[in-house]
Amino acid sequence: MLTSSKSFKTIALIMAAGRGQRVGGPIPKQYQSLHKQGPILAQTLSTFLRHPEVDAVRVIIREGDEKFYKECTHNFSSTKLLPPLTGGQERYDSVRLGLESLSSNTPRYVLIHDGARPFVTSGLITQVLRSLRDHKAVIPGVGVVDTLKRVTQNSVQNTVERKEIYCIQTPQGFDYETILNAYNSLKDFQNITDDASVLERLGMPVHMVQGEAANRKITIKEDMRGETMVVPNIRVGHGIDVHAIAPGEGVTILGIFIPCNFSLIGHSDADVGLHCITDALLGAIGDGDIGEHFNPNDERWKGADSTVFLKDALRRVRERGGKISHVDVTLLGEGPKVAPYRAQMKTKVAEILELDASQVSVKATTTERLGFIGREEGLAAFATATIIE
Repeated sequence: MLTSSKSFKTIALIMAAGRGQRVGGPIPKQYQSLHKQGPILAQTLSTFLRHPEVDAVRVIIREGDEKFYKECTHNFSSTKLLPPLTGGQERYDSVRLGLESLSSNTPRYVLIHDGARPFVTSGLITQVLRSLRDHKAVIPGVGVVDTLKRVTQNSVQNTVERKEIYCIQTPQGFDYETILNAYNSLKDFQNITDDASVLERLGMPVHMVQGEAANRKITIKEDMRGETMVVPNIRVGHGIDVHAIAPGEGVTILGIFIPCNFSLIGHSDADVGLHCITDALLGAIGDGDIGEHFNPNDERWKGADSTVFLKDALRRVRERGGKISHVDVTLLGEGPKVAPYRAQMKTKVAEILELDASQVSVKATTTERLGFIGREEGLAAFATATIIE
């Protein structure tokens, strides 16, 4: 485990000091096994410990749960895990103690997450962290799909407009100094149900990003049963693109310019990599292809940055309630050498699609001098995109 005095940019506080009495069982719910995949808390921790932008993780536990925590984490070898901290009487007491315990670490950002919310994804963590670059407080939320009624003594009073109603989740991300000062400033914690409420009570702005329906909290006994699991609809799309080679000084592939002795012919910037990813995403949601939405005969797209096309595909995926899980790209050509630029390409694609770099794969190969690619007449790219609805 890490020492508690090292400085980090981002630290995650995992709240696990509750009892979870509605779930029942001989031990607190966060230490119970879920769907034979290990303790709930262990599943939650693994996602944060694997995330490349989370530098350290601290768990807030209840006094007397030390044995359960030790058993739950004994298989973790990650150096990111800070020693656990005993929480307070109420959740807000535990959060305040957790925040104060990080003062010697001087983090820039802190993520606060429910230990009993084990279905959090790396992509959602990344989304919150990226929004923290522009906002002091960021929370994920999902829109309400059921009709809402205001009811008094079992009598319906009226239907509530749900357009602006969201169910709020964790992880909630904050500028560390901002949330610490807010907790120390607020005197009345009545009706404070989440950490963003502390800032709201003080009149401070909070930004919301799109959450994930599957990111639910284990709350009642039925949540522990396998049949209550939401089985996602997984869709896979495939994209192919080819561009001819012409004399030039370089090519742009997957958003990265590579100097070489040729260029690619195309109406836009001829980014063969971004074009095939765009088609893969459109294919996954059954929404035509890149040429249907961006006509190559339209002068608006002459020399256009292909990032525009890919961002539009991302928008279309989200409008249909989809979330990109993974993108895999294979580049075919005798040149240029891709290896020196692979990391930049992964980062660029992840940035455009608001993913973690671990959700993007970039590979390259040749055709052993066979065909038009082998004769260096053109470059090709294949992409597969996986979307979860």
